[in-house]
Amino acid sequence: MSPVSTKAESVLEQLAGRAPQVALTVEGHQLSVTSLDKVLWPGSGRSRPLTKRDLLRYLARVAPWLLPHLKGRPMFVTRYPDGITGKSFYQKHWDNPPEFVRTVTIYSSHTEGDSDYIICENLPTLLWLGQMGGLELHPWFSRIEPLSDGRGLGRKFSGSEANLKKSLLNYPDFVVFDLDPYQYSGREGKGEEPELHRKAFKRTRDLALRLRDLLAELGLKTFVKTSGRTGLHLYLPILRKFDYETVRGMAETIGRYAQQRWPDEVTLEWSVKRRTGKIFFDYNQNVRGKSLASIFAPRRHPLGTVSMPVEWEQLERIYPTDFTLRNVPDILEKQGDPWADILEAKQDLAALLEQRTAG
Repeated sequence: MSPVSTKAESVLEQLAGRAPQVALTVEGHQLSVTSLDKVLWPGSGRSRPLTKRDLLRYLARVAPWLLPHLKGRPMFVTRYPDGITGKSFYQKHWDNPPEFVRTVTIYSSHTEGDSDYIICENLPTLLWLGQMGGLELHPWFSRIEPLSDGRGLGRKFSGSEANLKKSLLNYPDFVVFDLDPYQYSGREGKGEEPELHRKAFKRTRDLALRLRDLLAELGLKTFVKTSGRTGLHLYLPILRKFDYETVRGMAETIGRYAQQRWPDEVTLEWSVKRRTGKIFFDYNQNVRGKSLASIFAPRRHPLGTVSMPVEWEQLERIYPTDFTLRNVPDILEKQGDPWADILEAKQDLAALLEQRTAG
């Protein structure tokens, strides 16, 4: 049975016409959405362009699966007001958002003060971000709710760096590994990043499978998703016993071991020129305030690709352009979310380390 809610169905009905502007009623709130025929993704080949209306319909349909992954997490968005071919910018802080938007005040050492971050936990907020051209969603790896594994950690996130370091937001739910291939197709323009192509993606997939097996030997289970662009994201869910600094150190250790074991495949180089021909193992995403594109988040690709979680057994059969705004809702309705229980699969790294040290 499809989990699409009656609230989402109501939104789809309201967006079904051809009016370029609609006053949506969502969960009892009013939200004006405009420029619904504006092209956000140009399409490619036989694939037609995708508009803001398409984006809002997509967000409404995937909300039952997407919102649980955003719950309790501060986030920022990459906004593309004129679509992916126009200028883009990050937005982390928001002044006077609508009343249905939850915010949390967090101390920022960068601004040396407190700032408000949004937490996207309901459909009106998700659609509001879409209306604002917020195509790429970037939730933190840490949450503001204690639940069972966060008890004893601070719940004051503002006022000082010391408060933030003692808080829940300094203890991530995941160790993440960002794998980006720097094998060029030859069609890129001068200074451009490598484009998506099959040879590079195959190498990235093969490395991901090796890393899965390596971590499995240590008794650790990882989850994988497409980045929606050229690479793959691996998530290792952990109990919140280590802060970001420690987790980053763990990720770096694994990255350096991978580089030593597979020197022709793996690089940790910061210099883009020195990455050429290899796969960049980016462990530096394991920092408070940094993030990867969310599960199910749209990405900057002409076809409207989506960062899609897959089962490991699927990985050898899939390609990033298999998952777009057009088909992901149908896939989810038929197959469900392979990451639905990722927070129930958390592993106790502290106990594992103690056991191996004792051994």
